[in-house]
Amino acid sequence: MSRRFIKGKIFTPDKNSKWSSLWQVICLFVVVLVLEFTTHVDYVFGYLYTGPILISAFRLGRKATLYTTLVAVVLTILNIWLPLGEVVQPSTIASRIIASIALIVTGILSDRNHQYEIAIAQQQAKLQSQEQLARVREDFASTLTHDLKTPLLGAIETLKAWEQGKFGTVAPTHYKVLEKMIRSHQSTLQLVETLLDVYRNDTEGLQLQLAPVDLVTIAQAAIASLTDLAASRQVYISLRYGDSDFRRAMWVNGDALQLARVFTNLLTNGINHSRRGGKVEVVFESQAEYCLVKVLDNGLGITDAQLPHLFERFYQGHSDRQAKGSGLGLYLTRQIISAHGGTIWAENRLPQGALFCFRLPALSVYT
Repeated sequence: MSRRFIKGKIFTPDKNSKWSSLWQVICLFVVVLVLEFTTHVDYVFGYLYTGPILISAFRLGRKATLYTTLVAVVLTILNIWLPLGEVVQPSTIASRIIASIALIVTGILSDRNHQYEIAIAQQQAKLQSQEQLARVREDFASTLTHDLKTPLLGAIETLKAWEQGKFGTVAPTHYKVLEKMIRSHQSTLQLVETLLDVYRNDTEGLQLQLAPVDLVTIAQAAIASLTDLAASRQVYISLRYGDSDFRRAMWVNGDALQLARVFTNLLTNGINHSRRGGKVEVVFESQAEYCLVKVLDNGLGITDAQLPHLFERFYQGHSDRQAKGSGLGLYLTRQIISAHGGTIWAENRLPQGALFCFRLPALSVYT
């Protein structure tokens, strides 16, 4: 089927258009034939067959182009001997051979050019579809953000105001209920934000706002934000620097907001895996060209079957979790660390517990 390239679109001629093009080819052939066979053999009109060849290439398809080119070449060569009785010079034979070669080249190049135009049109159509899909995805993410996050934020603020007594006196027995409802809504909000982040990262790629940042400062802020969660689980969080408790900076070139998500996800994971009365440690170590961060807990650890799948999307496994997660936190964490040019892995601790460790390139100018 013949197709034409028109303003970035693939145009397929209808039946009437194809018949019209076919009649044009036939008429042009008749005109050239009359000129060829009614004039002296030295006059080469075979070059005019390029018209039918071009029409066939752009309107009738590859097969029609092949047949048209073959007929044009045969007629051009045949005119050396027909009509009979004329003396043919070697120069005339050479001219007609050259004309035949030109017709063959015209057929090949016109067909190839037409195929290129079709490929370009298909690529442009594909790009337009991708652009439309990207707009749909962006609209979907925006709608999801508005329709899910806004009510959750409103509910959290309302519950906090209620807890603070702005709607009247709150009975002591209601405080725990309100606190539990607030934590539940906050967990749901965090899940929505994680889903949106994973969705955007998978579709658009992770966009980082890089600047020199101190991992220790980010970790301290993350620990402070999880104080209530740790207290509700009766888990203690500590921070140390290798074998020393001396505070020192750990500078990397990173996105502070995204790295805060890493610490929050790993600490939340450690808290949820730790037993009541347990401990989660954040350990910083400086290496020659890297900053090493370890998050340790004293839960039941990780089975050998779970280790290869921990950072997969939606993987939850079977563990001693006090709170069931979405299976997206570690997946998002790996995305962020990889985007920073780092690596992350998990190990078992002896005698019990798990170790999550990530390594990022250090900024030597700040160390």
